[in-house]
Amino acid sequence: MESKRPGSRLSAGFARFSTSTISDALDKFGFGGGCKGITPAFPRIKMVGTAYTVRYVPVGEVKGTVGDYIDEVQPGDVVVLDNNGRTDCTVWGDILTVTAKIKGISGTVIDGVFRDMTTILEEGYPIFSRGRFMMTGKDRVMVEATQVIVSIGAVQVKPGDILVGDDSGVVVVPQELAEKVLEAVVAIEEAEQKILKAVRGGLTLSEARKKFDYHSLQRKQ
Repeated sequence: MESKRPGSRLSAGFARFSTSTISDALDKFGFGGGCKGITPAFPRIKMVGTAYTVRYVPVGEVKGTVGDYIDEVQPGDVVVLDNNGRTDCTVWGDILTVTAKIKGISGTVIDGVFRDMTTILEEGYPIFSRGRFMMTGKDRVMVEATQVIVSIGAVQVKPGDILVGDDSGVVVVPQELAEKVLEAVVAIEEAEQKILKAVRGGLTLSEARKKFDYHSLQRKQ
């Protein structure tokens, strides 16, 4: 299933590139974008999509829900869960994994942990987090709000921002910069491929970098 929302075209554009190249492009605009401490659940993983954000808080006297938001998430979205970096209880497991896969959701990013790794591997579902732990978040945390600004690995994520994940981690592209960042990504990738070709053809690395102006590729504008 493919999302028909505005971000879907840009997501498809970013899907062709690595998080490393996208991060270099973001540097040109003074935005780091790399989510610190957020790593893939398994290797050879790729994810790209628009952010559907969820913010968790500890439960109080009233205990709210943990995962009912999933019914509102659209195909092509990335579920972005801000659990304040907690590693003592999970906010994602097998039921959410299967539901997300059926709905055509692109993946999940958690500032926190997940569980039910076996199902995630069976489904081949892209997930990025601070790790895994079996204890449920039910009656420990609750959804405070959806589609609000959240923090993932010390990076701000807004609804509709584009997230890209691969074996190197997760990078956030603010939606208001996405067009310009994608243009920069294309230019950087082209230059780096030319450098690689030149080195394979016998140039030294310093010669190739100078020829294709390597050191200006990610310089802040």
